[in-house]
Amino acid sequence: MADGMWQSLIGFLWSAGAFVVAIAVLVAAHEFGHFWVARKLGVKVLRFSIGFGKTLWSRTDSTGCEYVVAAIPLGGYVKMLDEREAPVAEAEQYASFNRQSVWKRCAIVLAGPMANFLLAACVFWVLFLGDQLSLVPVVGKVVPDSPAAHAGLQAGQEIVAVDGVTTSTHAEVLDKLLARIGDTGDMAITVRYPDSTTSYELLIPLARTDMPDPLASLGLQFYLPPFVLVSGVMPQSRAEQAGLQAGDVIEKLDGKPVDSVESWLDAVRSQPEQRLVLGVRRGGAWQDITVTPARVTDSQGKAIGQIGAQIGSPPLGDQYIRRIHYSPVQALQQGLQETVNQSALLLLTIQKLFVGNLSPKNLSGPLGIAKVAGDSAEHGLAVFCRMLAILSINLGVVNLLPIPVLDGGLLLLYLIEAAKGSPVPERIQLVGSQIGMTLIVGLMLFAIYNDLLRL
Repeated sequence: MADGMWQSLIGFLWSAGAFVVAIAVLVAAHEFGHFWVARKLGVKVLRFSIGFGKTLWSRTDSTGCEYVVAAIPLGGYVKMLDEREAPVAEAEQYASFNRQSVWKRCAIVLAGPMANFLLAACVFWVLFLGDQLSLVPVVGKVVPDSPAAHAGLQAGQEIVAVDGVTTSTHAEVLDKLLARIGDTGDMAITVRYPDSTTSYELLIPLARTDMPDPLASLGLQFYLPPFVLVSGVMPQSRAEQAGLQAGDVIEKLDGKPVDSVESWLDAVRSQPEQRLVLGVRRGGAWQDITVTPARVTDSQGKAIGQIGAQIGSPPLGDQYIRRIHYSPVQALQQGLQETVNQSALLLLTIQKLFVGNLSPKNLSGPLGIAKVAGDSAEHGLAVFCRMLAILSINLGVVNLLPIPVLDGGLLLLYLIEAAKGSPVPERIQLVGSQIGMTLIVGLMLFAIYNDLLRL
C-alpha cells in the first residue's frame, strides 16, 4: 500500500511539474507578443508578469518596466501605461495605450495569439527536421459488432485515405478521424492489404458519441508488436525493486507470450499484490524477473495493480515504419501546415460544441491538461513538445474568440470603433466584460467538473 501511495504521489508531482512548465512557456510566449509589439509601437510597458499573486522574483530595466515571476503559475499579464487605469503625467501621455490609434491597439492585442501560433510553428518545424520515423496506419484489431466491423474493416489492412484525403501515418489518420467526431452519416475509409497495390473504399457509419478517442468510438486499434518495451522505471517502484531496467523487452508473462501492450497492461492491473514472472530480453540475454504489482486506486476508485514501469514505443519491422526526410525548408513548410491544420481542427471542434454535435463532456480544464502534460512528458521530449505546440495553438485560437475580456473581444471593440469613428461607450464595455467574465468562469468551472468526473 505504501508503494502504491508513493507511486501515486510521484505521478501527481510529475504531472503538476509538466503542467507548470507548459503553462509558463505558453503564457510567456503569449505575453511576450503583447510586450514586444507594444514597445515597438512606442507604448510604455510597466510590468511583464508570469503568474499571479505574491511576487517571487522581480527585476526592473532602464525603461522602468518590471519583470515579475509570481507565485500562482496559471497565467500572466502585461501592464501598459493607460490613462483609464491611473493618472498619467502629461509628458508621458504620448506613450499611453489608450492614446494610440485603433490600428496600433489592434496590433498589440493581436500580437499575443500570433505569438502562440508562431511558437507552435517553430516547435513543429524543429520536430519535422531531418529523418522522420512514422508509424504506418495498419489496423491491429477490430472490435466485434462495432461500426468498423459492420463496415468490413479487417486486421492487417492499411488505411491509405480518409474521406478521399491520403493518409500515410498514424497521426494523419487520427487528425482526420478527430475532424469527424460528433458527425453523423458515413465516413469513407480507403484500405489495402499488405503487399497489394489494390485499394478499395469502405463506408463506416458515424454516430454522435461522448468518447474523445476516435479509434475507440469506431471500434478499432492500430497494430502494435506482440511485446512490451520498458522505456523507464520510477524510483522506489516495484519494477525497480525487481530489477527491471529501461530498454528491457518483456516477451512473456507467467510463461505465456505477451500478445500486445493492452494485454500486458490488463494483466498487471488485474493482479495487485500477486507475483508475476516476466520473461525479459536484455540485449542478447534472456532472463526471468519476478515482480509483484503494488495495489493502487484508479480514477473510478477501483483497486488495480501497478509496477511503476513506463512503456515506450516498441521497435517495429520496416513494413510498419515510414521513413520521411525533410530539409529545413520542407520542415518549415510542414510546421506551418501543421499549425494551420491543428487550428482548423480546433475551430471545427468549437463549432461542433456550439451547435450541439459534440458533447461538452469532452471539455477539459486544468486537471485534464495537467494529466495530458504529465503523460506526454513520460513519453519523451518530442511528445511533450508536440503537446506544447498543440496547447499553444489552443491558447491562440481561444483568445481570438470574440468574447469580452479575451483578446478577440478587445479586437471586436476596436474594429467597431474603427467602423463608427468613436469608441464603444464605456458602459457597454463594462457590461460586456461582466458577461464575458461570467461566461469564462462558468466554462472553467464546468471543465474542472468534467476533470473531476474523470478522476
